[in-house]
Amino acid sequence: MLVYSMGPSADGYVMDRDGAFDWGAPDAEQFRFHVEQTRALGAHLLGRKLYETMQVWETDLSLRGTDDEAEFAELWVALPKIVFSRTLDRVDGSNARLAEGSLAEEVERVLASTDKPVGIGGATLAAEAIGLGMVEEFHVFRNPVVVGGGTPYFPAVEERIELELLETRTFAGRVVFERYARARST
Repeated sequence: MLVYSMGPSADGYVMDRDGAFDWGAPDAEQFRFHVEQTRALGAHLLGRKLYETMQVWETDLSLRGTDDEAEFAELWVALPKIVFSRTLDRVDGSNARLAEGSLAEEVERVLASTDKPVGIGGATLAAEAIGLGMVEEFHVFRNPVVVGGGTPYFPAVEERIELELLETRTFAGRVVFERYARARST
């Protein structure tokens, strides 16, 4: 199962017009939830920007100041990562490799290699997977801020995508988690 998980603003943007997303930093409760979600993954597909953003978890030891941060860093380092980029000729870090095939080929390959869910992140990469009908679950961490524009969580789509709400949760920091599955045709 391919899972797209990111934290948009209340108006649906994962980054504002200037590329900032500082308003999406999780509180301790939400961070713990992210640790548990990461533990459940068998691999993660990333676009270049998200790969570069997440690289600090492998290189910056100051981010391991709490037990949860240390655990997340350990999980992230161990997690197999496939990076999609038109500009990188190599990637650094544990268990990371550049994608060798198309998104569809890589998704098929990684899903066959694990019985766990596979994460996909980076709005541009996820948009392609959504367009191909490959994303089965959407994890939305809706932040209580309106940014008015930027990079949308959901891309423009050719046809409507029906979703089924599976779970909601409100964190102490007022972030609302919404978990949706692509609705099955009946």
